[in-house]
Amino acid sequence: MKKLTNWVLFTRIYLGFSMLSLLSVSVMALVDPQSVMDLVDVQLGNNDALSSIRGVYGGVGITICLSIFYLLINHPEKGAGFLSIFWGAYAFSRLITLISDGPLGDFGSQWLMIESVMALIGLGFWLALNSKKSKQKFILDPGL
Repeated sequence: MKKLTNWVLFTRIYLGFSMLSLLSVSVMALVDPQSVMDLVDVQLGNNDALSSIRGVYGGVGITICLSIFYLLINHPEKGAGFLSIFWGAYAFSRLITLISDGPLGDFGSQWLMIESVMALIGLGFWLALNSKKSKQKFILDPGL
């Protein structure tokens, strides 16, 4: 049981790190959307563009952070699975760009590596936390 508790602790650290990373970008997008787009050298030329970045990176990002926080507290194994898919989807999107549009720049290449590693870490935690469960027998409780 102690081994499983350590996995839960490490998974919660992973969830917290991911949540804080996303939260920093979300807050930055809410306060100054142009600062987020400056990372990829894109200029936001009108209020609709500013509003869209605030909404997607800010508002949606905050929602994702709140979801991760809930999972961190209540269901860390599900949080690891969610973040594995989340980071993996980002990495997959960059791979599509690499194949469709050509080589990524320094920013895209760096984040492809980071997102891939984060997806694999999440998958590892999810597997570790769920491997014990799969060995348990399914017992129906007649009281349910």
